[in-house]
Amino acid sequence: MQFSSEQHLDDAVLEREFTLGEIPGILWTPASAPAPLILISPPPLGLRKMYPRLVARARQAAADGFATATIELPGSGDRPRLPDGEQALADMRRAMEAGEPVSDEIIDALILPLVDKAVPEWQAALDALLALPEIGGPVGYSGGVISLGTRLAVVEPRISAAVLFAGSFIPRAMFEEARQVSIPLHVLLQWDDEGNDRQAALDLFDAFGSKEKTLTANMGGHTGVPEHAGEAAAQFFVRHLK
Repeated sequence: MQFSSEQHLDDAVLEREFTLGEIPGILWTPASAPAPLILISPPPLGLRKMYPRLVARARQAAADGFATATIELPGSGDRPRLPDGEQALADMRRAMEAGEPVSDEIIDALILPLVDKAVPEWQAALDALLALPEIGGPVGYSGGVISLGTRLAVVEPRISAAVLFAGSFIPRAMFEEARQVSIPLHVLLQWDDEGNDRQAALDLFDAFGSKEKTLTANMGGHTGVPEHAGEAAAQFFVRHLK
């Protein structure tokens, strides 16, 4: 992990950009250290585009005593596009514009290669982050691409709790993986999300094997998550990581 820049935000949060090999990322740490860590996984739209939302979440987490980190997902930002991802994305958009259902084959091609590549990268980032003296345990995960969070919850024992955003397509294989998840979960669902299969999200929540799991559903579209829903997710981490 190589740090390339740093700045102090006006609320005593230190923001540092880094690269992990060729993967860009950002680390935010509060004044209190060592601090528990929350991994913030962005949607596959690029860190630059998502920065205002990411830094707002990082500041909220710092106020609660958490460090946060994010990395650019495969195929996003300035990273090379995934070989089959662009075609799958075009097929998905074409189906949606025609008012047709997005097929399982398109969903698999769009999501599974991203999950397969992103999970080891997140694990490598976690190795590097936990080696820093200002970072302690435990570790939480918060993010969209719910299949990515599901896979990490299964394979990464250092993650103790997760907030998952139900706003992306779900491959069939994820329902079996969900049964293996055992950590506490807090799932956010926008009831009127135009790009999300609501029933699939509900079925995935039902499949999660966790003894403690909470589903918070709010009216509104994809970007209309109300402020109180974010506050509830923040309190979830305070309960489980402090």
